Amino acid sequence: MKNIKLTIEYDGSHYAGWQKQKNGPSIQQTLEKAVLQLTGETVIVNGSGRTDAKVHAYGQTASFKTLSSIPPDSFYKALNQKLPDDIKCVASCEVEDSFHARFSATGKHYRYIILNRNVKPAISRNYSGFYKERLDTQAMGLAIKEFEGEHDFRGFMSTGSDVKNTFRTIYETSVNVDGDFIILDFKGNGFLYNMVRIIVGTLIDVGLGKINANDIKDIILSKDRKRAGKTAKASGLYLMAVYYDKKIT
Repeated sequence: MKNIKLTIEYDGSHYAGWQKQKNGPSIQQTLEKAVLQLTGETVIVNGSGRTDAKVHAYGQTASFKTLSSIPPDSFYKALNQKLPDDIKCVASCEVEDSFHARFSATGKHYRYIILNRNVKPAISRNYSGFYKERLDTQAMGLAIKEFEGEHDFRGFMSTGSDVKNTFRTIYETSVNVDGDFIILDFKGNGFLYNMVRIIVGTLIDVGLGKINANDIKDIILSKDRKRAGKTAKASGLYLMAVYYDKKIT
């Protein structure tokens, strides 16, 4: 029995998220179906975490166990023959038996892309969060740094999560502008349910002048979801990488 780790890229536009569910096709379901077609085995493909409907990934990771004789380093090539065009494995390898894509992870890198212009997008409508009002990126850049460090992010978590420990550490953040696109990056040891999207929604309110950058620290300390911004659109969120060592780079 081999334990296989996959690195997966996907366009989440037409999926109901990572996890198998009844209300639509999922990334996990599609991968498990592909493994079944390839090997004849019914397996559980464990992801590093659940991404919501319409969320994308460049570096999602997953693991599963197989008796297949396919070489682990070539497994991704064979699997891609069974996958649709909007889901592709970019790497595969054999890992130790105790490895689990979710429980072995030590950190993640998320990116959120905002399109900030006065015309709705035709091409990037599924790949960014669109905001018509001009955003103050300098204020957003000041505010985002307040999220760095270890905090209780209870006020930045959507209802529906059964997580008891709401402390997380964000190691690095940044705000970059590329034309009409504002790119927000977050690297941390873990993220709560919708945490990144709620932080982004709060930063958008800062950019609109609805929240002062100097008030972010108090909003975090309040642990009050009502004081944070709205949950930003899923289409702008990307899981860029998952880390499995202590060094988050």
